[in-house]
Amino acid sequence: MIPERIEQKKGRIREYVRLIKNIQEDCLRRFETDPIYRGALLHYLYLMADSCIALAILVIRQKALRPPQTYSEAFDILGANHIIDPEFANSFAKIAGFRNFLAHDYETIDGQRICSYLPSGLREVEEYVSQIEKAMK
Repeated sequence: MIPERIEQKKGRIREYVRLIKNIQEDCLRRFETDPIYRGALLHYLYLMADSCIALAILVIRQKALRPPQTYSEAFDILGANHIIDPEFANSFAKIAGFRNFLAHDYETIDGQRICSYLPSGLREVEEYVSQIEKAMK
């Protein structure tokens, strides 16, 4: 059952990345002037980040590794067990904080920071899914 859930989660992450890429043009202007755009973008970013965490936890369960105590620790566990590159895991763990920020501090979100994050952040998410796929083969 878990491998099927892993596949579903990877598919959802890819879908969120695709949706975000499709709406990222003219991000800052739209973020600052269109509340529907801002809400949609933040929602998809949250779902993407949350799904990355859920995928990490599913892989940890599938591999019967020790359960993480925090969301960011899930990526440390993947890195320590060479499921994803340890250095990448250390850097990518920040997505857990990003998810929490989106969930709890949405009134203080800076459009400039969000929009400037998109290109590199989406590439990192794609790399994360790719590394998971390689490890699960």
